[in-house]
Amino acid sequence: MRIAITLNLLIYGVLLIIAFLSWFIWDKRYRRNHETNIPKGYEATEEVFIDPVNGHKFRVYYDPRTGNRFYHNVNDE
Repeated sequence: MRIAITLNLLIYGVLLIIAFLSWFIWDKRYRRNHETNIPKGYEATEEVFIDPVNGHKFRVYYDPRTGNRFYHNVNDE
């Protein structure tokens, strides 16, 4: 009985750690580079989208050297 309780606590602990890690790491693709100034070397693309969470409109910029994308908030203009 004691082994089962320990095993359950261990499983729940691991799941809790995974939940916390996923909360801090999950889908930060365009939030990590969300500034007002477009970085040097980035080119505007035709891609524009509206974020379903906050309703803001973003234009996508692309750096052909690195392949990185930058998401510029069009509402800030």
